[in-house]
Amino acid sequence: MYNRDYLTNQSSEHSQESSQAYMMSFLKATYQLFAGSMLAASAGAYIGLEIVQYLVGMHWILFIAVMGLIFFVIPRVKHKAGINLVALFGITFLTGLMIAPLLASILAMPGGAGIAGQAFLMTAVAFGGISLFAMTTKKDFSFMGGFLFSAFWVLFAAGIIFALGTAFGWFAYSSMFHLFLSSGIAILMCGFILYDTQQIIKGGYDSPVEAALSLYLDFFNLFSSLLQILGILRSED
Repeated sequence: MYNRDYLTNQSSEHSQESSQAYMMSFLKATYQLFAGSMLAASAGAYIGLEIVQYLVGMHWILFIAVMGLIFFVIPRVKHKAGINLVALFGITFLTGLMIAPLLASILAMPGGAGIAGQAFLMTAVAFGGISLFAMTTKKDFSFMGGFLFSAFWVLFAAGIIFALGTAFGWFAYSSMFHLFLSSGIAILMCGFILYDTQQIIKGGYDSPVEAALSLYLDFFNLFSSLLQILGILRSED
């Protein structure tokens, strides 16, 4: 009986060590892919700034392409080696192209480079701080999932209506509503960073590619929102 208990405990400890080793390997792969995604997005933004005049009218085409890759391609190829990386870096590269017109408009402002740098620094600090908290806290934030996704679709719909309305002249542009919308998205993305990081740790993702994409989209949307907030505030000075 003693030997059996000993072997059972030894097997349990071995299983726990294997699980921890797998999780560490999963986290390492996820954050490596996240870093690669940032590089691909930076390349897209750099190229986009060079051809920004051609991208202004292509925003909706790029947006539809990105949404299609996220919702229809990634779920089907996330476990296919090679193809999943092409899809991941293709998405992040396209988002870099998407944000190029916004970056160009910010950089054209007095002190625009400082605004862009401040937005990126704020995003990096918020992302790092929230991620660290998510990894070290004992509190489970899984309960936030339903609220976060509901709020996301509400703000997503509001953003689409706002963009289409101002583009086609359905109603006048409102900097106050734009500021409110961007602030709501920024707060929401902070919640998603917390939620997604804990989901990764708890094994909520079965592919590092999908996990890295979730973190990247949180970072990208937070950065984009802060960039718009700072740009609006500067333009109203």
